[in-house]
Amino acid sequence: MSGELIRTEDVSKVYHRGRPDQVRALDGVSVDVRRGEVLVLEGPSGSGKTSLLSLMGCMSRPTSGRVVVEDRDVSRLSEESLTGLRRRRFGFVFQQYHLLADCSVVENVILPLYPEPVGFREMARRAADILARLGLEGKGRRRARDLSGGEQQRVAVARALVNDPEVVIADEPTAHLDRSLSLELLGILEELNRGGRTIVIATHDPLAAEHPMVSRRMAMRDGRVVGEPGA
Repeated sequence: MSGELIRTEDVSKVYHRGRPDQVRALDGVSVDVRRGEVLVLEGPSGSGKTSLLSLMGCMSRPTSGRVVVEDRDVSRLSEESLTGLRRRRFGFVFQQYHLLADCSVVENVILPLYPEPVGFREMARRAADILARLGLEGKGRRRARDLSGGEQQRVAVARALVNDPEVVIADEPTAHLDRSLSLELLGILEELNRGGRTIVIATHDPLAAEHPMVSRRMAMRDGRVVGEPGA
């Protein structure tokens, strides 16, 4: 590992601000992510894990506080710049795969490449390379709806990797998987980490939180970091 990659400084996130249904999802959270580590954010549903991942991955902005990526305050970037940074640096794996059921595997995988000035042939080549690495060689033309659950999971991982991101962010990636598929996915993430990628996982699954690849764990409750289990 070689230093800090992402830092949140006293960030808060309030949804529906000023309305009767206002929710404070994060309350003064300061966390750093070190280059090359596997950081786990753990806690029950509603603890703020997903909101914090969203800020770390430049998918949203804090209501207050700062998010710094490689010494750059991204909280103040234009929407266009934030989108560009997100697409270049981050890959996302969600608990719901969010695949387009009637589109082919290749079409699903290359979605993050748009609107890059890359021709379809190059996009398809990148997709084929990643699919082969994930054991899906020859599946590119199949519709997503015709795949097994494990195959859909790997397509979602391939989509997260097609831009060759430095950071992979995984939100409850094992929530809807059985033990076998969970271990398969965690093995893929471990291999990615060995290849130099930084991994941030939000989970309440002990199988993920206690996996040997994990460098650090942070517990969250009620929108705050409350400790480091096992520290």
